[in-house]
Amino acid sequence: MHSSLIGKVEKANRYARELDRITIDRLSLTFRGDNDTHHVSLDAGQWRCTCHYFESWGSCAHLLALQKVMGVMLPEEAQVSIFSAGQPVPSA
Repeated sequence: MHSSLIGKVEKANRYARELDRITIDRLSLTFRGDNDTHHVSLDAGQWRCTCHYFESWGSCAHLLALQKVMGVMLPEEAQVSIFSAGQPVPSA
């Protein structure tokens, strides 16, 4: 393996452990829930989900799961949920 590639792999591994280096600004994904498949997006700190609960409450279990998975990689405004009374969701 080329020596410069070894350095890049080591750097990538370090970055992967230092999640606070990463901020997710925009995201679009499909979430397979228990009853249906939902489309979830994040843009400029604002979440959207196609589930019925999100339509009524502005948050849902799909967002909570993503907030826990992504933790510190989310911008601060995207870490807030109705379930946490306006407080950031703790990261895993």
